[in-house]
Amino acid sequence: MKFFIDTANLKEIQEAHDLGVLDGVTTNPSLMAKEGISGHDNVMAHYKAICDIVDGDISAEVIAVDYEGIIREGEALAELHNNIVVKVPMIKDGVKAIKYFSDKGIRTNCTLIFSAGQALLAAKAGASYVSPFVGRLDDVGTDGLQLIQQIVQIYDNYGFQTEVLAASVRHVMHLLQCAEIGADVVTCPLNVITSLLNHPLTDSGLAKFLADHKKVNI
Repeated sequence: MKFFIDTANLKEIQEAHDLGVLDGVTTNPSLMAKEGISGHDNVMAHYKAICDIVDGDISAEVIAVDYEGIIREGEALAELHNNIVVKVPMIKDGVKAIKYFSDKGIRTNCTLIFSAGQALLAAKAGASYVSPFVGRLDDVGTDGLQLIQQIVQIYDNYGFQTEVLAASVRHVMHLLQCAEIGADVVTCPLNVITSLLNHPLTDSGLAKFLADHKKVNI
């Protein structure tokens, strides 16, 4: 399983990278705004800064919702760096654009996936990744993990190369259950990744080792 961090914060990206387990980054306009990044030139420069830190796939989202605009923005993003994956919304013009990008050799991440049918369309169009939103489905009383399982099964049935990127992963159990199901990627905040380090028996065991070491070295 690949670990992506879902943020535009360079400090958090660097910390995850330094841990040695980071495979990529996902961003969106909301995450950029959270960091106070606005304006075309500033956003493009920020994507370059992320690419300087992480040698892995960086999902950069288009703002346009019309076909021509998605193509224009996507091509500009793809030119920034070889690691850029163009993030395209699951709408009719988005699916058409994914097919265009696929034919041009530009990798894509189809975002805002909330059904297996949407994921099937994206894969048929040639998306490199699909991003089903686990947590947001849970918020409205739907089992987000069940959707991940459906998509993984459908893709396995027909040999689709599109990777299942579980998004809106909010806690460790989400992450571990996605791993059990067979999601190719999870993207989540830094604290979810670092929470995997923690266990009370590790803490107590280490404390005992250190205490015993201190006793014999007085």
